[in-house]
Amino acid sequence: MAQDAKTAGSVSNADITFEKELHDYGTIDYAADGNYAFKFTNTGKEPLVITNATGSCGCTVPKWPKEPILKGQSAYINVSYDTKRPGPFTKTVTVASNAKSTSKVLTIKGVVRSQEQTDDQMPVRKDNGMSPLENHSK
Repeated sequence: MAQDAKTAGSVSNADITFEKELHDYGTIDYAADGNYAFKFTNTGKEPLVITNATGSCGCTVPKWPKEPILKGQSAYINVSYDTKRPGPFTKTVTVASNAKSTSKVLTIKGVVRSQEQTDDQMPVRKDNGMSPLENHSK
């Protein structure tokens, strides 16, 4: 195996600890809010620098802090999933940093209802003998 990208002879004293590394959206509506923030803390002794975060596909877009996270401080990796893709999903975000373990993998998963299923989940209409169109105009 190739050596990691750390400077030769030096060991980082930054470390990254996530509150959780998996987020399950459960079953969500088509076009719902697909955002989630993974909270992490620098549990090391030096400033932590996130150098990159990469989604496993174009439907998963991560945003991360560009400034160093000081010892003991917390921040977030914000992940946005495109919920206009019906069906089950499991996607990952690979986070690269100067931490002792230079790479962490975060996972999001869930099931997106189809647009038809989502439309069926709209507020329940009372059956008052009117058509749905008449019912909405009242």
